[in-house]
Amino acid sequence: MKTVVKWINDMMMVGESASGHGVVMDGPEELGGKNLGIRPMEMLLLGMGGCTTIDVVSTLKKMRETVRDCRAEITAERADEHPKVFTNIHIHFVVEGENLNEKKVAKAVSLSADKYCSASIMLGKTAKVTHDFEVHE
Repeated sequence: MKTVVKWINDMMMVGESASGHGVVMDGPEELGGKNLGIRPMEMLLLGMGGCTTIDVVSTLKKMRETVRDCRAEITAERADEHPKVFTNIHIHFVVEGENLNEKKVAKAVSLSADKYCSASIMLGKTAKVTHDFEVHE
């Protein structure tokens, strides 16, 4: 996999993915940015959230569950000193569907956390990563 990040000006960059998609990243005004894009550390959390959500949805579909919606609400804390790594990350899944089996949702979340989500497992090397979920009809 190969990606490119190109500096534009000030604290603004454009990231280009191996699959041909782009994203604007920028810093806050107090650090010389213009607040015109997502922060790089936010990108890490979004990537992890996307990775684990794909796992949960695809696992539930394999379990023949009818999923209408799934979102991962992520909260994170960072170290106060440099390097300001993530120290705690919590992922709260909200899964909506028809007659969802809570045990299957719990299993899908567990499989993502412990086996499939490369991003979550990688970030778990420096941060405590926890998960929970709620199910809605």
